[in-house]
Parts: sequence; structure tokens; C-alpha cells
Amino acid sequence: MLPIPEKDFITFLVKAKQSTYAAHQPQYRVEPILSNSTQYEFRQGALLYRDIYFGMRYFVGQEIVYHTSEPIWGMSFAGGVSPELPEVEINDVYDFLRVALREITREHPFRGPKNYERESYTYTNRVLGDFKRFSGTEAISHVGRSVYQLNYSGGLLS
Repeated sequence: MLPIPEKDFITFLVKAKQSTYAAHQPQYRVEPILSNSTQYEFRQGALLYRDIYFGMRYFVGQEIVYHTSEPIWGMSFAGGVSPELPEVEINDVYDFLRVALREITREHPFRGPKNYERESYTYTNRVLGDFKRFSGTEAISHVGRSVYQLNYSGGLLS
């Protein structure tokens, strides 16, 4: 059960995701509470969004939303760039991913939109469920070859 109206929660979640990793804004990157991780936080009133992940080429992480100090929603994820992707292309893939993630929708406030294209990159996102309980897979292709994939799942915590 959400302690705030559903529409307010979704508005917060979308804004938090668009403002942190997706925007690459340094003011939201904080000293990580877990060694060797990267952490972003976004606060608004009684709500706190925290995104923590480990790794770069392949990474795992979690996002948690707290109301006051109680965790109310979470998502775990794991994925990354293709193992054979040359180092010089990794930043381009992640730069494109951030652009796609800023296109998050209120209907599916987890990752990016169903489809997004820009220049020679294509982003796809397939999700089952709604913000209360969901799972999905996102992928990026570049000139028709797969360069990135991520699996995620989560929902309301009880």
C-alpha cells in the first residue's frame, strides 16, 4: 500500500529517474554507502530515490524508493554491453542509453520507452506488469548488431 497517491508516486519516480543516471547530473551522484559502487540519490519531500550499481561493462544494481525511512518500491537489474564490444564504443552505447532512459513514460516508469531510435542506435524495452509488480528486458542495437542487454524486475514492497 502506497503512503501517497499513486499518481504522485509515479510523477516522483519518473522525475527521479530522469534527473539521476539518465541525466548524468553530478549533483545527484553521492558518496556510495557500499564500497566500489556508484550511487545516485534524488529527494523530494518525504520521498528518497536511491540508485546503486556495481560494474561498468557488466553491472548489477538496485533502485529503492523510500517514504520517510521506509522502503516502499524497488527494482533490481543486471546487464551491460556485449562482451566483444570494443572499449572505444562503450561510452557511445551508454550515452545513447541515457538519452533513451530520459524518455521514460508514466505508463511504464521503470526504464525507457518501448522503442527509441537515434542515429544508428535502436533501443527496445519489453515489460510485463505495472509499477506494482513487473519484469522486463531492454536492449540496444547499433547498425543491426546487438551491443547491450539488461534484465530488470521489481515492484511495491510489503
